[in-house]
Amino acid sequence: MNATDEELMRRIHEDLIDGYDEELEMELEDRTLAELTGDSAPDFTRESKPARQRYFRELFRLQGELVKLQDWVVASGHKVVIIFEGRDAAGKGGVIKRITQRLNPRVCRVAALPAPNDRERTQWYFQRYVSHLPAAGEMVLFDRSWYNRAGVERVMGFCSDEQYEEFFRTVPEFEKMLVRSGIQLIKYWFSISDDEQNLRFLGRIHDPLKQWKLSPMDLESRRRWEDYTRAKEVMLERTHIEEAPWWIVPADDKKKARLNCIAHLLAQMDYVETERAPVVLPPRERHDDYTRRPVPREILVPQIY
Repeated sequence: MNATDEELMRRIHEDLIDGYDEELEMELEDRTLAELTGDSAPDFTRESKPARQRYFRELFRLQGELVKLQDWVVASGHKVVIIFEGRDAAGKGGVIKRITQRLNPRVCRVAALPAPNDRERTQWYFQRYVSHLPAAGEMVLFDRSWYNRAGVERVMGFCSDEQYEEFFRTVPEFEKMLVRSGIQLIKYWFSISDDEQNLRFLGRIHDPLKQWKLSPMDLESRRRWEDYTRAKEVMLERTHIEEAPWWIVPADDKKKARLNCIAHLLAQMDYVETERAPVVLPPRERHDDYTRRPVPREILVPQIY
């Protein structure tokens, strides 16, 4: 193995460790911040430990602010749509997961629509997205959106030239209409380099727990990198409007991208902390005539662990 191969494998290894960090964030829900950022923090590499401590501290702080934002959205009746776009493996799902992780799914929900079915392909293009728009007091995060037409559909030939041009004629007016209706529309493009996407795809290939993420379409998008770049440039140029501008998130560093995106999102709304009534746990009622029945052993899940 030459030096170049060794460097590549080192970076793949670091990317895999980042993936394990993602799982730690989800699993260690009940740990205190001190436990996560102190001596008990997983020490995969001693050099990276201070950076990880800073990351977790900032992540939890920002998630605390997201809870305040959520309460304000509910109290004020605000309506928010947040669009996440970017190349495959750019980190959209990762930041969406961190935003929603500690929020109420009835208030903050994710819309990740599959490819349109035969019936939907005959509808007005935006029709299937409209039903996912928020009511008062809701936030909707689109993991990909109507901008599929300007990206994958254009590059892969899933739409005609006429449909493509009609999209660009319609989308500015559609988004202006949403804003006039009281919806705040925020659009993020996650930008990664050619080299970084290649690295992340290789990481998925080498990680059996993530190989399912690599679809034939993903692999084809890798081959057509330049076509996607041209499509992205046209999309940004023709749909960057004052009512709903695009925001570019540099995403080669996944953790920094998450923190920067969440911090920017929080800055887009003049939310204030909503005062909550004190929560008092009522005493449990007890009745002398009630006896708890034993659970039949045959329906108990085996205690293997």
